[in-house]
Amino acid sequence: MSIIKRFLSVFIVCLMQIQIAHAALEIVITEGTNSARPVAVVPFKWLGVQPKPKDMTDFASVIADDLRNSGRFSPLERSLMPQTPATESAVDYAAWKETGVEAIVIGTIKPLQDGRLQIHFQLINVLSGFKNQTPQKIDEQLVKNNDHIKLNLKGDFSTRRPRHISHRLSDYIFENLTGTRGAFLTRIAYVAINYDDKYPYKLLISDYDGMNQHILFRSTEPVMSPSWDPTGKKLAYMSMEDKKHEIWIYDLITQKRELIEPYKGSNIFPVFSPDGSKLSMVLSKSGQADVYVYDLKTKKLDRLTKNRGIDTEATWAPDGKSIVFTSERGGRPQIYQINLESKKIKRLTFEGNANLNPSISPDGKNLVMVSLQKGKYSITKQDLSDGYVQKLTNGRLDKSPSIAPNGSMVIYSTVVKGKQVLSLVSMDGRFKAVLPASDGEVKAPAWSPFLTSKKN
Repeated sequence: MSIIKRFLSVFIVCLMQIQIAHAALEIVITEGTNSARPVAVVPFKWLGVQPKPKDMTDFASVIADDLRNSGRFSPLERSLMPQTPATESAVDYAAWKETGVEAIVIGTIKPLQDGRLQIHFQLINVLSGFKNQTPQKIDEQLVKNNDHIKLNLKGDFSTRRPRHISHRLSDYIFENLTGTRGAFLTRIAYVAINYDDKYPYKLLISDYDGMNQHILFRSTEPVMSPSWDPTGKKLAYMSMEDKKHEIWIYDLITQKRELIEPYKGSNIFPVFSPDGSKLSMVLSKSGQADVYVYDLKTKKLDRLTKNRGIDTEATWAPDGKSIVFTSERGGRPQIYQINLESKKIKRLTFEGNANLNPSISPDGKNLVMVSLQKGKYSITKQDLSDGYVQKLTNGRLDKSPSIAPNGSMVIYSTVVKGKQVLSLVSMDGRFKAVLPASDGEVKAPAWSPFLTSKKN
């Protein structure tokens, strides 16, 4: 049996109404905090006449967790904060400078008559603020410089999704401090397994951090390969509920699904094109697994590969002009790329015993994949310009990598203490975290696109 056949499996899925799952994932950081930048997120001050509701989300705590989970920042513990200012004028810069933090986040929460919350927050550079305390003389006038206030934003928000508010604020802060768009207001889709349940296999979605978990499907048989459309409103997946390998699309808004015309043999690995108009998929309608593209509007099917070896695990380049896939045409599994206009195919990987599960980073510069070396499957990254390969993880059975929409993180499936869990690794390999399920096992993660437009 080939490496690809041993590595892959096919599954059955059963649909049910969306329901909230009781168990959630929890990010546990395992490596890479030594190089994180010190910051502080001060608890936001409540400005309501009535006491703050006891069950209200702690916005500052969620923001601090987001920044910590990025691997780029180390938020100061609240017990070590010298003060809890709510306005810039109340900040004791000398005291904050002594803590060594680079920046602080402060804010207020004001309840509005219509039930919404008005949140005002500021991101302040501590060292610049310390220097700017003394007004400067400009044109014979004393002028106070406020360039230490890096963000000063106010907005009115619905209380229906308080964690989403926090994630949005985290995105603003992360981008200001790093120059890279934040990816905290995103979701992940994944498969959960609990053999003690009546329906042991479930397809779920959650926030990127495992919170707000919802079950989309449950089944007596396994679920496979969820894939997001570019709007974050639909998921494609593979099902065998009709005793066939079939591809379905599930609409998260309408909670309805659509069957993609099934073909003879296996219909697996559906992946939306960057513009959402097509699906790449792997079909065995001609006897061997090959890569196809299906036009969702015209229903036209275009065969891309025709080879004696297995061609599988196809996914799109960010520009939509090519597709990368795993193939055994060279004897062992390696990654290839096909130009959709010329149909020319080139081999991308040469190192290691085998390379599988390809994904290209959002900027198009790196190939992330699963590499087999000395009997171990690990996540690696290859620079597409010079071919340099970097090993990102050190597990024995790491697989199914999915890249965050800002290209900063990779979520993947691995095995810890005999159980399948999800893990995170930064694109430079320094930061690592695990997301164990509180109940059962989890696998096959897919990171969503950004859920808000850049201007929002």
